[in-house]
Amino acid sequence: MIIDLKPLLSGQSSRIDFDYEIGLDEEDNPIIPPDDVSFTAPVKVSGYITDNAGYMKLVATAEIEYESHCARCLEDLCGKFVLNFNRIVGLSGTIQDEDNDDFVVVRGGILDIDRSLVEDLLLEFPSRLLCKEECAGLCPRCAKNLNLGPCDCPKKREIDPRLAILQKLLEND
Repeated sequence: MIIDLKPLLSGQSSRIDFDYEIGLDEEDNPIIPPDDVSFTAPVKVSGYITDNAGYMKLVATAEIEYESHCARCLEDLCGKFVLNFNRIVGLSGTIQDEDNDDFVVVRGGILDIDRSLVEDLLLEFPSRLLCKEECAGLCPRCAKNLNLGPCDCPKKREIDPRLAILQKLLEND
């Protein structure tokens, strides 16, 4: 979204609020989800920009709904990922390193935060999603979902096949 900061820069206002959505298939910033994840709704962005005696700050929250499966038990899951996005706003030409991720740069009184926001959203999105923190996963033998109860596999302890030769040495002693 393009935000006109001229009222803020001229002193007419000390705060600008915004609330909008970023489509998933934007031409400039396509939002490509990680593998095995699908985003089901546009990114909802809300926030504000304040000016306190020349120090401008951007505070925003981005929310995106997703569908995927649990990394441990493979159950389907739906959720909402929330990103808090805070940046210092600087005028073009006044910042030494305009490529610094701590700043968003105003050019000609206009601020476009979408690219930085989408980049942070994709970088911060979890690489492994779980249905719950205590997910027990699947049995390595029978693949039963252990969240539903214990499996019927024998409880015999298996030895790693790479270390089986050491077991034979212990049995010979």
